[in-house]
Amino acid sequence: MALEVTQILLNAQSADGGIRKLAEENLKQFQDQNLPVFLISLSHELANNEKPLESRRLAGLILKNCLDAKESHRKAELVKGWRSLESAVKTQIKEFLLQTLNSTAKDAGHTSGQVIAKIAGIELSHGEWPQLIKVLLSNMEAPNPAHLKQSTLETLGFVCEEVSSDALAQDEVNSILTAVVQGMNSNSNSPQDNNGDVRLAATMALYNALDFAQSNFDNDMERDYIMRVVCEATLSPDIRIRLAAFECLVSISSTYYGKLRPYMEDIFTITAKAVREDKEPVALQAIEFWSSICDEEIDILEMFGDDFDGDSEEVPCFHFIKQALPVLVPMLLETLLKQEEDPDQDEEAWNLAMAGGTCLGLVARTVGDDVVPLVMPFIEENILKPDWRCREAATYAFGSILEGPSAEKISPLASLALSFMLNAMKDENNNVKDTTAWTLSRIFEFLHGPSVHTPIITQSNLSLIVSVLLESMKDVRNVAEKVCGALYFLAQGYEDVAMSSSPLSPFFQNIVQSLLAAAHREDAVDSRLRASAYETLNEVVRCSTEETTPIVMQLVPVILMKLNETLEVPKLSAEGNEKQNELQALLCGCLQVIIQKLGALESTKYGILQYADQIMNSFLRIFSSRSATVHEEAMLAIGALAYAVGVEFGKYMQEFYRYLEMGLQNFEEYQVCAITIGVVGDVCRALDDKVLPYCDGIMTQLLKDLSSDQLHRSVKPSIFSCFGDIALAIGEHFEKYLGYAMPMLQRAAELSVQSVGQEDELIEYTNQLRNGILEAYSGIFQGFKNSAKKELLMHYAGHILQFLESIYQDKDRDDVVTKAAIGVLGDLADTLGANAAPLLWRSVFYKDFINDCLSSDDPRIQEIAEWVKQIVGQVLSG
Repeated sequence: MALEVTQILLNAQSADGGIRKLAEENLKQFQDQNLPVFLISLSHELANNEKPLESRRLAGLILKNCLDAKESHRKAELVKGWRSLESAVKTQIKEFLLQTLNSTAKDAGHTSGQVIAKIAGIELSHGEWPQLIKVLLSNMEAPNPAHLKQSTLETLGFVCEEVSSDALAQDEVNSILTAVVQGMNSNSNSPQDNNGDVRLAATMALYNALDFAQSNFDNDMERDYIMRVVCEATLSPDIRIRLAAFECLVSISSTYYGKLRPYMEDIFTITAKAVREDKEPVALQAIEFWSSICDEEIDILEMFGDDFDGDSEEVPCFHFIKQALPVLVPMLLETLLKQEEDPDQDEEAWNLAMAGGTCLGLVARTVGDDVVPLVMPFIEENILKPDWRCREAATYAFGSILEGPSAEKISPLASLALSFMLNAMKDENNNVKDTTAWTLSRIFEFLHGPSVHTPIITQSNLSLIVSVLLESMKDVRNVAEKVCGALYFLAQGYEDVAMSSSPLSPFFQNIVQSLLAAAHREDAVDSRLRASAYETLNEVVRCSTEETTPIVMQLVPVILMKLNETLEVPKLSAEGNEKQNELQALLCGCLQVIIQKLGALESTKYGILQYADQIMNSFLRIFSSRSATVHEEAMLAIGALAYAVGVEFGKYMQEFYRYLEMGLQNFEEYQVCAITIGVVGDVCRALDDKVLPYCDGIMTQLLKDLSSDQLHRSVKPSIFSCFGDIALAIGEHFEKYLGYAMPMLQRAAELSVQSVGQEDELIEYTNQLRNGILEAYSGIFQGFKNSAKKELLMHYAGHILQFLESIYQDKDRDDVVTKAAIGVLGDLADTLGANAAPLLWRSVFYKDFINDCLSSDDPRIQEIAEWVKQIVGQVLSG
């Protein structure tokens, strides 16, 4: 039975904070005390045309939020709550929702459609609510009013978006597509059905239904009809319909690439007309179609080249881009001349010129050298024109095509362009300088480095390049930010040079000083310049050599001072706090890179020890911040410090431990939790068995995490891996945790076996989970190797071998898991020795597994497999 909730819903939207808070509390109390009546009351409110639209809209929103949530554990709770309702309650709610679709208040019908789709997502895959599609399709029959057809089409689209592909029978899919395409058809017999809103709703519904239409696209007649209606919709007088139709074309291009050949000539005509004549949102989608085709062809060519078996199920590359090249490239080049007059320095809105340049870059990656002769005349024609738009477009065109053509084709042109680009950094127009700096960064990214046979950057021009970049870093902030990007790739190109010296070494000090000055310009606070400057500084430090380590060492007190300054700032506004947190995170990240660099060299480790107390003190003070990003960066930096100072880190553990514990308990910001677990591993490697006094607390918290419903699943692999780190550090002392850790590992291993054959996302997670489990087993075996208590592991060895066999039989395993699995087989044999022989004699898979790994393409897998073969051979030979 429904209760009156109108006033509470209106009060929940009151401008008066007190009234609003009381209403929200009343709604929450109602929901907790009587969920069935609460949901019925909301659905009744939504369906009642006499109620205010504001209360109906909020009723629908709350209903939707009672069925779905972003967090997976919360969503599971809500689904469980819905499924636990009595059948009569659910039926009544559904009737109210279906009734609302006929409301003349479009917002109410729209919201009701979203709620219906959420319920469908829960029920249809379980065979429940089987009549839903039939009821919805009956709404599309004449003489039903246009507003009912519109809300119904929206609902059908939402349902297709929510449910899995196997939730609908093929005849239901066919009926949905028929209704949707009829709704899109401009030649509909009923003038009432030509309502623009109905046609728009139908077009948007088709977008969501395309994934279900595989068999329909396999049928020539049905596919022709769908494509004809979509193409007609791109010519609608209503811009909303044109935009939605082009969005359908983009989706079709990626989902049904292999079916597009008969339609490409017409589609080019349609897209070219839209790019040249239509409003920008439509033109952008038309360009996106060609970008999507590029993506498809790049993927196919990277995976298969042109080698296709006629019987293969894979789609061959039809080279649509290569065929369209003579007309497609000129069209894209035209868009480059349609720049914004004065774009915001830091918020570059997506526009026609940017979309055209991005698509041109994808075209270059798709066809390689063939794009160059089509683009160079445009560059030569425009690069010296007095109109800044022409100069900027020419520069953008060159920068866009740098990735794709062969080095032999593009390098000579880039060498010629380089000196011109350096001069163009003094152009009178900021847009030209901005794009020139971006193009320089692309030249350095793709045509500079040890693998480049004909270097573009030489000893003779490097000084000029650095001089121009450092001078341009003082330019307006958007130009300075792009210059940081160019300097980033310039430094990265020298990353693999000899450790003693680098061509960049003579300029190192000036580069560091310029980057710090850029990061702390007054106008850098509210822009991306600060982050870009610090990212580049980090890369410059990473690429430094022994020759420049004294300068890197001098950076430690400088960055520490800036970090401590942020800790002394008085109370700030919310916005001020956010900016302060961003700076603290950047400074912690910079310290992490410096510590890693100096800690990797014996000659500079002592220098880190000198500053370790100050660094650690600053990091501990940072934890008073409430920013998850700052906590992440500080934790990562502490992990680097632990690795660098080794056993000396023990003196910080007592104070650091409470922050470690807080991080392990941070379910809400699960990235912080995952990073903290990684730092536990760093600490274990640094302290070895001196971490033992803290292990009871750490292991207790890790086991609690695994048992919690609030733990994000992505954290679990890290926890299992951490078991291995702890076991490796404390050896046989891990005995006290075996009875708790091993059953957890066994359950997770069994779960990973049950997940075989699922969708790609789950396969990826299963591989991560297995890798974490395997790292745990490896650490435990190695930790017990020299212990008299290693026979305790015999109790678990049989299950571990079964787990390894299930991994061997799974063809979806990745190389990381293969490497870890074959390694655990060796660790088991190496640790258990003769005790493992009976288990191995009974095993039938390990020989095949070893042989498969010996023939792997990965040299590291081969190397481990060779070691395992020797160890197993020794064990079996007694």
